[in-house]
Amino acid sequence: MHRFKVSKFRHTEVRPPRREAWINGIRTGTSPSCGNHIKASSSLIAFNSDRPGVLGIVPLDSPGEEKRHVTHLGCHSDLVTDLDFSPFDDFLLATGSADRTVKLWRLPAPGQALPVGPGVVLGPQELQVEVLKFHPAVDGVLVSAAGTAVTIWDVARQQPFTELVAHGDLVQSVAWSQDGALVGTACKDKQLRVFDPRTKPKASQSTQAHENGRDGRLAWTGAQEHLVSTGFNQMREREVKLWDIRLFSRALASLTLDVSPGSLMPLLDPDSGLLVLAGKGESQLSCYEVATQQPALSPVNQCVLENVLRGAALVPRRALAVTSCEVLRVLQLSDTAILPISYHVPRKAVEFHEDLFPDTASCVPACDSQAWWAGSCQQVQRVSLNPARRPHTSFTSRLVPPAEPSADPAQPAGTPVGDTDPSEGFSSPTSSLTSPSTPSSLGPSLSSTSGVGTSPSQRSLQSLLGPSSKFRHTQGTVLHRDNHITNLKGLNLTTPGESDGFCANRLRVAVPLLSSGGQVAVLELRNPGRLPDTALPTLQNGAAVTDLAWDPFDPHHLAVAGEDARIRLWRVPPEGLEEVLTTPEATLSGHTEKIYSLCFHPLAADVLASSSYDLTVRIWDLQATAERLRLQGHRDQIFGLAWSPDGQRLATICKDGRVRVYEPRSGPEPLQEGPGPEGARGARVVWVCDGHCLLVSGFDSRSERQLLLYAAEALAAGPLAVLGLDVAPSTLLPIYDPDTGVVLLTGKGDTRVFLYELLPEAPFFLECNSFTSPDPHKGFILLPKTECDVREVEFARCLRLRQTSLEPVAFRLPRVRKEFFQDDVFPDTAVSWEPVLSAKAWLGGANGQPRLLSLQPPGMIPGAMLMPVLVPPQ
Repeated sequence: MHRFKVSKFRHTEVRPPRREAWINGIRTGTSPSCGNHIKASSSLIAFNSDRPGVLGIVPLDSPGEEKRHVTHLGCHSDLVTDLDFSPFDDFLLATGSADRTVKLWRLPAPGQALPVGPGVVLGPQELQVEVLKFHPAVDGVLVSAAGTAVTIWDVARQQPFTELVAHGDLVQSVAWSQDGALVGTACKDKQLRVFDPRTKPKASQSTQAHENGRDGRLAWTGAQEHLVSTGFNQMREREVKLWDIRLFSRALASLTLDVSPGSLMPLLDPDSGLLVLAGKGESQLSCYEVATQQPALSPVNQCVLENVLRGAALVPRRALAVTSCEVLRVLQLSDTAILPISYHVPRKAVEFHEDLFPDTASCVPACDSQAWWAGSCQQVQRVSLNPARRPHTSFTSRLVPPAEPSADPAQPAGTPVGDTDPSEGFSSPTSSLTSPSTPSSLGPSLSSTSGVGTSPSQRSLQSLLGPSSKFRHTQGTVLHRDNHITNLKGLNLTTPGESDGFCANRLRVAVPLLSSGGQVAVLELRNPGRLPDTALPTLQNGAAVTDLAWDPFDPHHLAVAGEDARIRLWRVPPEGLEEVLTTPEATLSGHTEKIYSLCFHPLAADVLASSSYDLTVRIWDLQATAERLRLQGHRDQIFGLAWSPDGQRLATICKDGRVRVYEPRSGPEPLQEGPGPEGARGARVVWVCDGHCLLVSGFDSRSERQLLLYAAEALAAGPLAVLGLDVAPSTLLPIYDPDTGVVLLTGKGDTRVFLYELLPEAPFFLECNSFTSPDPHKGFILLPKTECDVREVEFARCLRLRQTSLEPVAFRLPRVRKEFFQDDVFPDTAVSWEPVLSAKAWLGGANGQPRLLSLQPPGMIPGAMLMPVLVPPQ
């Protein structure tokens, strides 16, 4: 007769949230891991951001119509692979990472500063941590999986109780039974195992769960004997199985779903038996009811989502709106928002319904870790969810004691810290956390002298407490498709890391092609659109291209460096490249090894600097096609070089870990040297702050990308400030705009462009809104200032190279009164397309300054002239 039993959840309906209830303005990470990328307690939500090692923290509920503010916690030096909130303490968060450590954090109430460091650190383990789960009945017990190892931790003593063995491959999922006596694991070797960790470390039972070893997941039902697993069968179809550990040889029930690459995340509420299946990268949620009698897996409903799902989590039952019959709430993590999706059972009476909400576990643990390990079987007391009878108890774990509150006289209690400018897309106040990845080798005085650590959290806090950038609300926008050049074919995407990969001036773009002979395509920016399917006319360089650069004073003159240690100078016809060119205008020979970088002089015509694997930098007179100066002193590969704005000095960054400044006309040896980045994977250098400082992008010893800011006159003293960004394989290419002091940073293969305003004094780095694209770019360069649409407050225009297209990207400020010339954003700019000196004059010791040009369009009134009008009458 069980098949005729009527479910009380059969009419459950899904209520998508109103847009006002979305948590907007976030940027999520899409790194693959076994975790769900988002977790919730009864008070907070934590989720993976797009910055590796950084979590976003936001309140679960918002009082009234108040906007929820996202803060950022820099917690690891590598990707956060999984996270979990304590089932008892809403503010205790555990995080696991690819840096092989597990950390516990005491999070504050909304509006307070995030912690300066973890309360507990467990590990390091041999491999990256894949899965984390708190014990459901005991405070201070945590299970983690790293590779084939599953460890049960005594968090209070910061040491393992035991390690569960016998896994033959990567452990993909771990789950505690509801009474906390057993541990179930799903493994890439297709085996489902059950352990009693207090009796023996070996599995008491095991069985083959799914025929395919991809992305197995596990959840324990409310009954101690039943497990739910998700995975793939031999035909790569996704499936769900219900297991009874008393009859473990075969599944109690099985359900085959569909063929899809997205792994299923089982979100199971043990009290109601409702199971929500969420597929990563999909736009659908499926809800089932799990029962111990037939039908064991019965469908309830399906929900089509507005956004692609990147992660999902259940909200604890203690936080549900029980009087409106909300039986489940799923938090959907998308690329730019968190959506709370509610499941309601429609009832006429607005009251508490006992049949829908059985008693649930309270927030008080049953015992401590030592008592549990000694064999205690005490269970967590169950409490009613009826608002009239619900106890208002709370629990604070002793594992990480709360920090002493510090009164801030400038900030009223309970007021969220944040920038509430209406022009900003989102507000992101953050903590004073100093990242654990701060390079220690830079000296103990770094933190005291710079005021800037490597944490993304600290950057934003300083912009709140100190000066803030007028560019913080920058909006990066890809221009309309009519401005794109599409149907690019055969691009060479393997140019050396020392090269930008392509180059452009105001008229045209030069892009290396993959075909033999070092061919270079030259595309006209004034003729956007789809390129023909036929072969393009090219420059036949004769050797594989390593770098290329347009002459800043002659838009038809292109320098191309090759692997044959030669530099070829090409003259492109004014009307564009209409036929294949095989003979360069001139060839420069002198280097004995492959050339890596080319850099034209900013003021003198026909002066070019080049660096080579022969460890020299050579300066050429292009008019005479001859080498004039040679700089020495490098002991390893030269990663990058840059002229100072006045053209008197040249800076280099080298694989030997040193940054150097030369005065080429004074001698071949460096004028100054200083310590560069610790990592030897790649680096770049650029002059900033009117030539008073040097900015170096590189890697630290743990492969985190970082920025180092130096005083140009005191390199030996080390960097003024160090800023850690993220973990990624490509070197950051710094693109500096001297008019605004803003630097744009991105790497080949990245999807994000970081923006910072640079200052020569503390806080040095002022963070601005980043530009994020859905797919990676192969190169990113800045166009001349004259290409900006000043009337739209566009202060920078860039070109983004994709695999098959070129797209212009505009960076604008959201100003209300655009009819006025924004003179605070557009100072007079240098006329960089006219030379100040000849090569002969510069080599002879002459110096000069470029003339300046106003960017004010005709007919526009400067915004500064409005100021007298804004002053109230006396």
